[in-house]
Amino acid sequence: MQNFTFSNITKIVFGRGVEERVGREAAQYGRKVLLHYGGGHIVRSGLKARVEASLREAGLEIIELGGVQPNPRLSLVKEGIELVRREGIDLILAVGGGSVIDSAKAIAIGVPYDGDVWDFFAGRAQAEESLPLGVVLTIPAAGSESSPSAVITNEDGWLKRGYTAIVMRPKFALLNPELTFSLPAYQTACGVADMTAHILERYFTNEPDVGFSDQLCEAALRGIIQEAPRAIAEPEDYGARANIMWAGTVAHNDLLGMGRIEDWASHGIEHELSAIYDTAHGAGLAIVFPAWMKYVYKHNPARFVQFAVRVFGVEQDFFNPERTILEGIRCLEEFFRRIGLPVRLQEADIPADRLEEMAAKATADGPLGSFVPLEKDDVLAIYQLANA
Repeated sequence: MQNFTFSNITKIVFGRGVEERVGREAAQYGRKVLLHYGGGHIVRSGLKARVEASLREAGLEIIELGGVQPNPRLSLVKEGIELVRREGIDLILAVGGGSVIDSAKAIAIGVPYDGDVWDFFAGRAQAEESLPLGVVLTIPAAGSESSPSAVITNEDGWLKRGYTAIVMRPKFALLNPELTFSLPAYQTACGVADMTAHILERYFTNEPDVGFSDQLCEAALRGIIQEAPRAIAEPEDYGARANIMWAGTVAHNDLLGMGRIEDWASHGIEHELSAIYDTAHGAGLAIVFPAWMKYVYKHNPARFVQFAVRVFGVEQDFFNPERTILEGIRCLEEFFRRIGLPVRLQEADIPADRLEEMAAKATADGPLGSFVPLEKDDVLAIYQLANA
């Protein structure tokens, strides 16, 4: 096990009606707030009006910036940076899911920085300060509500890149499972795939002596697999929605990765799909992750056997471990299919004519991952497995 320091400063307020407290929480960080959000859903649902009422009751002045898209764009981030500077805004409030939160994070670190905010995502600079950021979460998926990471898409070349800096961790996040009742089944399923992948990126490690966190990861995965079909079949089942919402946070608040060397190759591979084809991130991960597993399992068969047996209850074949491994991967694919997600490129209407280009872009800055470092030809082989 690696040495580690665990510190998560995000205050989580969880439960029914907690969005009504947003004014009280936000007022601790200033008097002028940027309300950052996506489309019309938060307007139609009445959430935006409730949030604004709470902010005004607490004496805050509100400046709005909507229009965040899935796979959030650099151009809107830059627009937000200029707006915050011009208006003298003290804090940013993201009302939405991972895309809104990531866009808000990029704005927050871009405001005090003299250069181009893309410098952070391109690896040319490190963020040392940030505006305070709060969250009202509407989509459990990315775990961005308490993580120090963000992913932004640069329309110049359609490059999708992630960045991690401790200063980007939100100050507070309000999580009301009732706000997820109206999510479409497909959006719920994409969120489930995203949080599942966040756990798997940590689970597949070369680090020895991590048995305790192995079992934390496995328990979280079993919980998601149990609750996701309920949340999709009965969208107003508060218990199922609550468990999924909390799982998304725990999957990416860094707890499950402590002491481990994490991988993150599958996310890098998927980013090229969603950057070029605007595929939902979770759907892309449902396609990529099983293909990655098929490509790398021979590196550490025992870990893949453990995954199959402990997570999906596959009966272990002691004479043919490969059979156990492949059944575990099949179970993962079947889980994704059962909740309505694609597991092959063609099932998501993604053509095979740009696989080599995507493999080259994914590895342009060097090999992907740490479990098995992947070069361009490896990534291309994984795309081809995802197309088989």
